[in-house]
Amino acid sequence: MAFAVDLHIHSCLSPCGDEEMTPGNIAGMAYLKGLDAIALTDHNGWQNLPAMEKTCAAYGVVLLPGLEVTTREEVHMLCYFPSVEEACVFGRLVQEHLPAVENIPTLFGEQQIRNEDDEVTGVYGKLLLQATDIGTDDLPALCMEMGGVCVPAHINRKANSLIANLGFLSLNEPYAAVEVYKKLPNPTDTGEYLILHSSDAHQLGDISEREFFLRFEEKSTKSLFDYLKAHIGCG
Repeated sequence: MAFAVDLHIHSCLSPCGDEEMTPGNIAGMAYLKGLDAIALTDHNGWQNLPAMEKTCAAYGVVLLPGLEVTTREEVHMLCYFPSVEEACVFGRLVQEHLPAVENIPTLFGEQQIRNEDDEVTGVYGKLLLQATDIGTDDLPALCMEMGGVCVPAHINRKANSLIANLGFLSLNEPYAAVEVYKKLPNPTDTGEYLILHSSDAHQLGDISEREFFLRFEEKSTKSLFDYLKAHIGCG
């Protein structure tokens, strides 16, 4: 079946995310826009995934748990997991690889942790917009070792992408797909990689409409994750 998806959304945990990007608001907006599945992919962050899982379940929207990891080379990579628990374990590891630089909320924004009722339960201290010390070549294998799949983010953007930062897209990497930002021209050669189009939403209004569809067996996290996993190495 064809399901409408948006697999790149940031919550208020990401310092660049609007404070209205709470778990309840995101799930509610996804429901209003007719989306079947979404992914929460905060910058190097996992802390809002447990609440997001509950709010998505309340609205009948499938959640694909994820993070947007910044590699040593300042490349953004989406890492998806079949369960919130596995994504949180991976997220804790990622945050161990962040430099010990504290966030300055007045400069970068608050990194808010919310519960399923959208109440602030804490803030994350380290600046999440930093690069980790994990290399771009190392991240896919590390992600797979911990049960996930890896997708280079917005490869056609002029910053924080494989092509902009490294100069090329290798067609022999164990990626489950590549993400292409829909408002910019497509790269000239993406080989046989599955291509994803997502919003990279930092504000509620930017979350996608029913415009990009993937065909997987049933409306569930497992089915969506298995679909992506089946495409690993198809470049």
